[in-house]
Amino acid sequence: MAIRQIRYAGDLILRKVAKEVTEINERIKILLEDMVDTMYEYEGVGLAAPQVGVLRRVVVIDVGEGPIKLINPKIIEEEGENIDVEGCLSIPNKVGTVKRPEKVKVEYLDENGQKKIIEGTGLLAKALCHEIDHLNGILFTDKMIEEIIPDEDGEE
Repeated sequence: MAIRQIRYAGDLILRKVAKEVTEINERIKILLEDMVDTMYEYEGVGLAAPQVGVLRRVVVIDVGEGPIKLINPKIIEEEGENIDVEGCLSIPNKVGTVKRPEKVKVEYLDENGQKKIIEGTGLLAKALCHEIDHLNGILFTDKMIEEIIPDEDGEE
């Protein structure tokens, strides 16, 4: 497929609420494939459609077990809390700690329009929350507890 242009902090599209997908057509399927390719190209764990300039509720995630494609994802359950380091393809060279649920349950449609539920803990829970925030115009820096400044060697 194609590598799409990442939008960076300061781009107004990242602050807008994405629109629900009402029809899973060829354009949405191509968008999903392009987003997976773009996520891998930039070595990300997840990517939301607004990050490539498309205001649709579409997310892709890969925490090392292959790509997960989610359409209209919605968190339906949260449990516990976890404070961990996050970064974002749209905000390069910035990392910080963010408080997220330890476990989430997310309802979504797959690319065939089937309603599914995914449960995630740890990195998957963090990625699901981070990407769904993007669909609502929220960046991780909005929730950042503390910025982590690397030392001269580039170490955190």
